[in-house]
Amino acid sequence: MKTLVRMLLHPVRPRVLSLSLFFFLAAFRTFAAEDTVKIESGLVAGSGTDIRLFKGIPYAAPPTGDLRWKPPQPPRPWEGVRQATEFGAACMQIVNYPKIGEDCLTLNIWTPTRDTKARLPVMVWIHGGGFVFGSGATEGEALARRGVVVVGFNYRLGVLGFMAHPALAQESPRRSSGNYGLLDQIAALRWVQRNIAAFGGDSKNVTIFGESAGGSSVCLLLVSPLARGLFHRAITQSPGGIATPIPHTVKTWYGRPPLQKAGEELGADIAKLRNTSPTELMKKWSSVEATRAVDGWVIPDDPAALLESGRFHRVPVLAGANADEGTVFLLEGNMSLADRMFPELHRAKKGLAAYREYLKATFQESADAAFALYPAASDMDVGVALAGLFGDFFFHLGTRVTAEAVARRGMKTYLYYFTRLSPPLRSFGAGVAHEAEVPYVFGSLLSPRPPGVRPVEEIDRSLSIAMLTAWVRFARTGDPNGDGLPTWPAVGRTATQYLEFGDKIQPGQMSAERLRRLDFLAGYFSRVRRTRSARGD
Repeated sequence: MKTLVRMLLHPVRPRVLSLSLFFFLAAFRTFAAEDTVKIESGLVAGSGTDIRLFKGIPYAAPPTGDLRWKPPQPPRPWEGVRQATEFGAACMQIVNYPKIGEDCLTLNIWTPTRDTKARLPVMVWIHGGGFVFGSGATEGEALARRGVVVVGFNYRLGVLGFMAHPALAQESPRRSSGNYGLLDQIAALRWVQRNIAAFGGDSKNVTIFGESAGGSSVCLLLVSPLARGLFHRAITQSPGGIATPIPHTVKTWYGRPPLQKAGEELGADIAKLRNTSPTELMKKWSSVEATRAVDGWVIPDDPAALLESGRFHRVPVLAGANADEGTVFLLEGNMSLADRMFPELHRAKKGLAAYREYLKATFQESADAAFALYPAASDMDVGVALAGLFGDFFFHLGTRVTAEAVARRGMKTYLYYFTRLSPPLRSFGAGVAHEAEVPYVFGSLLSPRPPGVRPVEEIDRSLSIAMLTAWVRFARTGDPNGDGLPTWPAVGRTATQYLEFGDKIQPGQMSAERLRRLDFLAGYFSRVRRTRSARGD
């Protein structure tokens, strides 16, 4: 089992992220028929019959050389017909994809129509991976078969996507640095606005959706002034780190130095850093904590503060998370990657004393209250307590904060809770883990399965159809209800009601224990933000 779990977080194939490597398999079909479409940069030829697929279309210029650590520039036009039949390279990252590089700002499109006037809803997928790994080469065919145009894209990751540095701020007209990966996402959405009609998509009905770092990105785009008008609905799945203090570029944050100082530690000479091997740079900057910073431009303030004060785009939102979000990050065998992404979490795992130290560092004067809500009687109990705590404050809290904020401003909001422990998941003992819902949404349940992994059941196939149909319906209308789905209650002023996707699909209510935990976490981090704001930090 250790070997399998280690491989889960060391993907070696494109289009596969962490758990998806074993639980599910991409189901692309190869077609011979050529299909040519005219976009702003030139002609592109895809393939397909009923579902057309266009791979590796540049949406921005390669961010290499002098364009490293600069906002994305327009794509370079080409002559003749560009063969859009291979996925572009994934962006440089901390895992070993077989095809990676800095020239990576490409997107992929699945469309069920040849009619440029069809005006189908558009669903733009933002991949996860902690902002340090992942790829936009996903599985869009099942969604496209339900009458939507699906887009997946790459964006810069890790040090190449998020390094803040005073010299970069000095050369920027906005006096801002960092968040280049988020600027890539915004550039991709602008490309969709200008070009998606050529693929039968409606630029006035765009839904952004993503999981993990992709779910966080959805929330960040909700609060970024630069994304105004670029999307019309939002689906955030297990958004990470939205309700907790995130890094700032020029101010101290949560007792840590500004990210520009962290960037300066790599070297003061930007020209030299731009000539440094990207592989060398990636080795020095892998933590999730060193990404998505408050820079005053792309992200004006802590996302939770922006949500609380109503400074976000008014669009319908569908949000949710899984029952056991924290478990996979603490399984034995995950140290190599997970330790680099969340080093403090893995230090806390070493025993009761280390867990207590982690709580003190994270919750300061409220550490005892946190321990009472997430208790551990011995070293053996720490893993369970820590997984529950990490899942709540890093994933469930942001989900609830986002849903409540949007609902309180009068926008339709729907909350889900994924609880299906599928046979493949039972093989690994990770519970209903982080990312477990993604293959259900994409209709990509595993077949055939790896040796030793149990087959999915009919309930899994039915659940997948229900979820991807609801996601498409939400993208089309802003309301996921219909087609025999049990009534999905909209979120009120407090996000306590949800639709459970599990062995049964049914409305549910948060337990008193979960509400106490989330209320404690929300209250604590809200006080942290108020105190820091009063100090001028």
